[in-house]
Amino acid sequence: MGQTYNAIIIDDEPMARDILTQHLSKIDTLDVVAACKSATEGFKALNEHKVDLVFLDINMPEVTGLMFANAIQKKTQIIFTTAYREYAVEGFELEALDYLLKPISLERLMKAVSKFLAIQEKPEIELTHNFTFFRSDRKMIKVNFEDLSHVESCGDYIKLHGAEEVYTTRETMANVLQKLPATQFLRVHRSFVVAISKVDSFTNEHITIGRTAIPISRSYRESVLETLHAIN
Repeated sequence: MGQTYNAIIIDDEPMARDILTQHLSKIDTLDVVAACKSATEGFKALNEHKVDLVFLDINMPEVTGLMFANAIQKKTQIIFTTAYREYAVEGFELEALDYLLKPISLERLMKAVSKFLAIQEKPEIELTHNFTFFRSDRKMIKVNFEDLSHVESCGDYIKLHGAEEVYTTRETMANVLQKLPATQFLRVHRSFVVAISKVDSFTNEHITIGRTAIPISRSYRESVLETLHAIN
């Protein structure tokens, strides 16, 4: 038998929890360790179990799914479940693994779980160097991490702002983030990632690097400020 992963369900609707639990019981690789009716119960489950995946309803009273997602460790994967399509943009801004619209079919659920399993089975590469390569102008260009001040998403392409040069790549922001060490770079907005060491000043709304003011979006604000305030 292969490896199994722990999942929790957080949804204030009993029927939604029951349906999802029933569906997930058919997937051998996932073990549902808690089915929670609120974000408060969800936090408790995270403290009591090693949780790999959260199935998270968005529209809940008091603490919403979006607020919960902002507060937990980013290593825990999230699949949003909701009856409201209009939350999709905010859900993906928080880099959710997938977004399932209720009523959720077993077939659609299994596709989302397959995405999760593909990430788990990808071998981790130990970071032993201080640079990476990005595709730009039909070639792979070496970029030193210490040279980057921030990364900016501009529609169909990404700008990598270096000390002396701005590199442009067609890679997605998700691919760029995978290449950057998480301890050195911080996502502050759907369109911006900053090098923590290059931050000159910050407020609740902006980060300043040199003469550049970079916005902090509402979705990332709590985690960004917590990270920056924790630096001594």
